[in-house]
Order: sequence, then C-alpha cells, then structure tokens
Amino acid sequence: MSIETAIETAIDQVIEKAKKYLPEKDVEFLFRAYKFARKAHDGQIRKSGEPYIIHPIAVAGILIDLQMDAVTIAAAFMHDVVEDTDVTREEIADAFGVEVANLVEGVTKLGRIKFKSKEQQQAENHRKMFLAMAKDLRVMLIKLADRLHNMRTLKHLSEAKQRQISDETLDIFAPLAHRLGIASIKWEMEDTGLRYINPQQYYRIVNLMKKKRAEREKFIEGVIETMQEKLQEIHIKAEISGRPKHIYSIYRKMVKQNKEFNEIYDLLAVRIIVDDIRDCYAALGIVHTLWKPMPGRFKDYIAMPKANMYQSLHTTVIGPNGEPLEVQIRTAEMHRIAEYGIAAHWAYKEGAKVGGEDSFETKLSWFREILEWQQDTKDAQEFMESLKMDLFADLVFVFTPKGDVIELPKGSVPLDFAYRIHSEVGNRTIGAKVNGKIVPLDHQLKTGDIIEVLTSKHSYGPSRDWLKITKSSHARNKIKQWFKKEKREENVAKGRESVENELRRNNFEPKEVMLPDNLQEVASKFNFQGEEDMFAAVGYGGITGAQIATRLTDKLRKEREEQMSNVTEMKHEPPRRRRPDNGVSVRGIDNLLIRFSRCCNPVPGDDIVGFITRGRGVSVHRQDCLNLQSCSEEDRARLIPVEWDADLKHEYNVDIEITGHDRSGLLNEVLATVADTKTNITAVSGKSDKNRVAKINMTIAIQNLDHLHKVVERIKKIRDVYSVRRVMNT
Repeated sequence: MSIETAIETAIDQVIEKAKKYLPEKDVEFLFRAYKFARKAHDGQIRKSGEPYIIHPIAVAGILIDLQMDAVTIAAAFMHDVVEDTDVTREEIADAFGVEVANLVEGVTKLGRIKFKSKEQQQAENHRKMFLAMAKDLRVMLIKLADRLHNMRTLKHLSEAKQRQISDETLDIFAPLAHRLGIASIKWEMEDTGLRYINPQQYYRIVNLMKKKRAEREKFIEGVIETMQEKLQEIHIKAEISGRPKHIYSIYRKMVKQNKEFNEIYDLLAVRIIVDDIRDCYAALGIVHTLWKPMPGRFKDYIAMPKANMYQSLHTTVIGPNGEPLEVQIRTAEMHRIAEYGIAAHWAYKEGAKVGGEDSFETKLSWFREILEWQQDTKDAQEFMESLKMDLFADLVFVFTPKGDVIELPKGSVPLDFAYRIHSEVGNRTIGAKVNGKIVPLDHQLKTGDIIEVLTSKHSYGPSRDWLKITKSSHARNKIKQWFKKEKREENVAKGRESVENELRRNNFEPKEVMLPDNLQEVASKFNFQGEEDMFAAVGYGGITGAQIATRLTDKLRKEREEQMSNVTEMKHEPPRRRRPDNGVSVRGIDNLLIRFSRCCNPVPGDDIVGFITRGRGVSVHRQDCLNLQSCSEEDRARLIPVEWDADLKHEYNVDIEITGHDRSGLLNEVLATVADTKTNITAVSGKSDKNRVAKINMTIAIQNLDHLHKVVERIKKIRDVYSVRRVMNT
C-alpha cells in the first residue's frame, strides 16, 4: 500500500465513524480541519517513517470513539500545528473559531521557552496543560488521546525514551484517565507502559495467562450459561460477558500483596449489564443465591458512586469448583460512563447533561481548585507534586454529621476535612470528633468515619505546624493564604532571615549578594512585584529560601569558578626513573605516574587512551568512556596514546550489574557461580525495587577481557537472571 493510499484509508475510516453520530455540517467542519492540518504538516515525518499527519488522524479517531463534539475533534486534527509548524493561533482562530484555537493552544507545549533542566520543562508543560484543562476539560481529553497514540507507537523510539515516556504516562496520564473515568484509555496506557518499564514481568504474566486461557474460557462459559438461565426465569434481560483481568492490575496485585501469579485467585470476572437499577439489585440476589458470597468483598458503587462518576455493583463469590469469581452488575448507561467517563457526560454535547449541568460541575469541582492552587505556587515542580498528591492519591470517603459525603486523599486528618467544608471553618478549628470521640488534629481518617469539627471565634488561626500534618493541597493552600494575608510583616522578616541563613550556609555573605538591583532582578524572575513580596512568600511557605538564595548567587558563583580555573596550573610529578608496575606504559616515556580511572575501569583487552590530569599524572580510560566522549576540544588535546604491557600478571577491578527476578536464593547462586570461576569478589551489594526486579552490583578482580567474558557468560546461565552488564560510572 502506498503512503498516499494509507493516509486516505485512515481519514476515510475516521470520517465514517464521525458520520454515525455527528450532523453533516460538523463532518464537513472536521474534514476541513484535517485538510488544514495536512497542509501544515506537509513534508514532516515521524520517527516511524510515516507522514506526520497519520498521528493527528489517529488522535482524532480515538476521540471519535469517545463520541466527542466536533470542536474537540477539529482541535485534535490541529493539536500540533502551532508547536511544529509556522501556523499561528490567530490563523486557526480566523479559520475555525476562537474555541478551537483555545483548545489547540491549551495542548501546545512550552517548546519555545528555555528552561534550566528537562525536569523543570516537563513540570512547566504539565502545569500549563492542567491550567488550560481547568478552564476547558476538553484540553485533557485531546492530550490523553495524543499520549495514547504515542504509547501505541513507542517501538520506534530508543529504549531510554520508551522508559521515560512510559514512566510519565504511568505517573500522570493513566491516573488522570482513571480520575476522569475513562477506563478504555486508562487500561491500555497502563498495560503498554508496563510492557516498556518492566518487559520481563509483563511477558511473564502474558505467558502464564495464555497457559490457562482455554481452561478459563470453559469455566466462564459455564458460569454465563447458568446466570442467563436463572435471570430469564425472573424475566430480566441481561447481557453477560467474561472480562479478562488487565495485565497491569494483576502485576500491581503481585507487587502490592507480594504474591506470585499462582497465588492470585480472582483472575476470573463476569460483567452483567441490565436495563435499570432495580434489575441490578435483582441480578445481585440471583448471583448470591447461586454461589456463596465472600465476606467483605461486596461494594455498592451505585448508592455510593466513585469520584470519577463510576457506578456498579461489585461482589466476589465462591463459584463452581470452589474458584473465586468476581461479578460486576450495572446498567448500559453506567457501563458507558465506566468506559468513557467524563466524555460520556460531556456538557458541550447536545443531550449529554446527565443530571443537569450543575450536577456535572459539582462532580468535577476538584478540578476547578487547580486554578486556586497555581495562584500561590510559583514553582512548577512544587505545583506538580501538590497535584499528584491530591488528584492521584488513593481516596477516603468520610461523612459530615448530616450524612454528606466528603472525599479526601488517603492519610487526611480532621484539618483537611475542615478546610474542605470551608476555609473559615478550617481557620477557626480547635479540635475534632471522629465517630463521637475527641481525637487529635493529626488523627488519620478512614472511609466511613463521621467527622464533627470543633471551632471557636476566639481561635488565633492556623499554626505553621498544620502545614506539616495536613495531607491535601487544598488545606495547605488555604493555610498559606491565611499567613499571607494576616501576617505580612512577620512573613517578610521571617523570609529575609531564611534567605540570609541559606546564603551563610553556602559560604556567602548576605551583604555581598542582597543588593537592591540583584534582589529586584531575582524577584522579577519569580514573578513578584518587589523584594518584600518575595520575602513574604518565603515566610508563608510559597517558595523556599534555598530557591531565592540560589538565584541571588548565580553571578557570584560563576565569577568564583572562573577565578579558580585561572589560578589552576598544570603540576608535574618529579621524574621517576622506574618502569610502572601497573601493566600500562606511555609510549616513549617511563617516568609518569599512571592510574586507572574509576569511571570506566579498563582491563587488558580494552582499547585504552591516556589523559594528562592536573597534578595526578596520567589517568587511563577506555576509548569508549562516556566522560571522554563528552569532554571539550581543549581537553581532547591532553589525550595521549598508552598501551598494555605484553607480560601482564595483574588483576584489575571491574564493576558489573546483574538484573533478575527477585527470588529467594538468587544472590547466593550468583556468588557461588563467580567463586566457581576462581574469581575474587572485592565488593557486592544488592537491592530489589517495587517491581520485584533485583539488582546486584559487584566488583570483581579480572585479569583480562577474556576472563571477564567467561564470568559474565556463567552468570547469564543462572535461572531468573535477565541481564549482566559492565558498569561505567559517569
């Protein structure tokens, strides 16, 4: 198939799907957006070798599957044109309207602004995206579709890039898809992310699931047949299907509960979709009549919906043959919301205001708070940490004395509850009762607790210690706002003192750097009106004294570094008329001090080169050493040829890293295998991560490269060892 044919086929399929639910004028609007994007991206190629336009078509297709409105899909076609082409926001606004232009601008990254680090840039990109999303949630839906297609095409990128993007997806985007209730996107992101983050565990689970697939399918067929028969007897129409557990959910259970695959029993699940809520509870009764329910495994998310609007009945029963069986029961509308989340309720879509617009906005009130948070958070990375804490943490559901449900991050205390009720209630809090008993303010709340806040008009307001015990960003923000307004003079003095202490701690005299011009310049960089606003922000905790001190000393530190480099001169060791005894010689010279670099640990057989150091003779590096590859042209002039002696009888330390599946006895097997090769071990350490991947770092004494290869090959043959690599310390 030609490239042109592939593009035409892709856009035809997308447009055909759009025709099924959009009016003709909207479909024409979409096609015009596609033509605009195709012209803008003409000549651009993706890493996969495909024309770039394939990506926007795929993103639009994902949103059409969610049955989004025409404005959102048009913006999806053009979501990269401002960032990657010469097209401006104004051109999009003129051709397609301000609403489309705003969505495109919200998705566009901060690619043209320079940042100090990749981490800062990433945090700033996310901050901008979330703020745009708080104004119009369709920005996030486009971004999720964009990220999902990028995950589908990760195989064309380098391994490092695959891991970086997958980490970010599992950290930010999959939790967001979950919070927005879009299960169809969430699960695919998580499974794909796991495949690149931990491929060994991913494919291990896949293979184990394949082995029992036929057995599981037969079991599920029998269960469905029995259920269908019983439901028909009481005239309930139901669509029943088997639901395979997602790979990531199995993996998470293995990690969190420290279990092996064969110890996880609820791999089998059945979903029952009925016409109305009454039938949901009737079907539940039938299930519990057929099989015995497991204690503590029933959840009613219909009476108590999740924060992401998810509704369903969940129960686990002891099914046929004594195997645990999970059953989910819901209506067709609930199922649509479970799969598409916020997209199923979209307020811009005609007829989609389920429960009314006020109800819709109430369910998403947690998102509107993002606008409040960012006003008092100058640092993008701090903003993202706060966001992760509130939006992506596990939740607890507690009650007011009147029975209203309040949702809080797991680990929240009564103060978090008080500030969620109202900021004035929080500021005047003097105590709390949980389930009728007085508790300290740092008491951790549990789901189902009934909270009563004790307040006093004579309260002196929040304590600074409250910032340490509150869990939610909402509460911390309100506390910071109080200090900001009520105690400005105290904050200015405290902030100035904090900055001065930071400067002294780093060997700078405050009077050297706290000059009026320097203070004003740094205040402007952090978007403060003047130095008093900046010091006040440090005082109430809006920014740290260390951040200000670092910026204030930028120029002085550079000057000191230049002075140090100017006075550093080449020092020479006194001549030593002896042959070096380390197995390496410099051609034509035999009186130099020679040492082996720790960054790459060369051994006989490696291609090596010498580097003339300042005052420490010649350091010997491998020719492929990363430190040499990144050195400047000036430093390259100090490289000299060196060679191994012919009659070598030395041993050389080499660092290796062994990665494998964490299991009992793995380290002992590795140590025994190395000992069998008559190789000395000079250092060893090991650790295991949350993914149950073990890493063993070992320093061994090697005679030459052949010796090293022999040891590595022996280790690789050990069961559950994934890889063995030689470590270079950069």
